[in-house]
Amino acid sequence: MPLLVTSSSGVNGDGHGALLAFDHAGKPLGAFSKDNRIVDPRGLAVEPGRRLLFLNGADRVLALDAVGKVVGDTGIIAGLNPGGGVFGPDGRFYAGLRSARTILALPPDLRNAGEHALPAGIVPFPRGFGFNAEGRLFLASGIGPNGEGDDAIIAFAPTERTRPQLLVQHDPELSPLDLIVAPNGNVVVSSERPFGAPDAVTTVREYDPENGRLVRVFSAKGMAAFHKPRGLRFGPEGHLYCVARDEVVAFDFASGRCLGAVVRFPRLYGQALIFFPD
Repeated sequence: MPLLVTSSSGVNGDGHGALLAFDHAGKPLGAFSKDNRIVDPRGLAVEPGRRLLFLNGADRVLALDAVGKVVGDTGIIAGLNPGGGVFGPDGRFYAGLRSARTILALPPDLRNAGEHALPAGIVPFPRGFGFNAEGRLFLASGIGPNGEGDDAIIAFAPTERTRPQLLVQHDPELSPLDLIVAPNGNVVVSSERPFGAPDAVTTVREYDPENGRLVRVFSAKGMAAFHKPRGLRFGPEGHLYCVARDEVVAFDFASGRCLGAVVRFPRLYGQALIFFPD
């Protein structure tokens, strides 16, 4: 089961601008797909029913099969500028929209441009989101490249997507970059505070989904460089993985212990990662 990582490019990170594959030992396997429609890739998610990999990039969303062949394509969506991507409880693919500051919901066949799942401008700058088992939506609100934004986590009830509930705002060490809902139901975010600072404190932070209480803080503690943490993912063995600059860092989620860098790759500038069954 290869580990796939989206590596950003250009002004967004000067990385490889590709979807990269690594084996279980962290050895690079090259580009998972060389399709020229993959430009500055970002979010990744596996469609449960058909086992297709969905990827959003600079101006479109693609679906890839197990050998990296593109089998679905929205075509160009003007102004897409996407962030993360996940499948929702309704089977649609959801992508964060950084310019529109909302979330886009797309049908799994990618035959139309979808619709906004939340009102436009719902947060100053979206930085990752996820659904729990009951369909509640959690959205990280972070700082954008130009310094705009705030550092908070908000939540939406399954039947009310226009009325956000403020979940976390007063954690002085929080500046979220991605968000995932853990198997235990807690909300987990990668954080870099202050955002963009050379001496930023980088952590992974776990919160109670009901009251926003900080449950745990995961730190590399010298086991990895852990600069510019971004995408989060749970692996098949239950470990928590976070992609960062030049590496992918693993944590034992049960104990909170950092397991070190499982991938080291120059100019990775990773944005999202996923384990894709082959």
